[in-house]
Amino acid sequence: MNLEARKIEFIQEFLKLQNEEAISKLEKILKKEKDTPDERLIKPMSIDELNRRIDKSESDFKNNRFKTSSELLAKYE
Repeated sequence: MNLEARKIEFIQEFLKLQNEEAISKLEKILKKEKDTPDERLIKPMSIDELNRRIDKSESDFKNNRFKTSSELLAKYE
């Protein structure tokens, strides 16, 4: 059975569940699985890096190198 078929079968079985405790357990497992890979990829920023980014952002703003939120929204409408 391929992955897509397994997912569909799992969802069908999940929808049949009537036990709230079982649903809560599955929700916790799903949340843990979703959160775990991201945590491994995120590396804390050093104070120096943070300050460099702040300085660059302030410089960009002073030199009119930015887009307003309405410009960004218009791009994706």
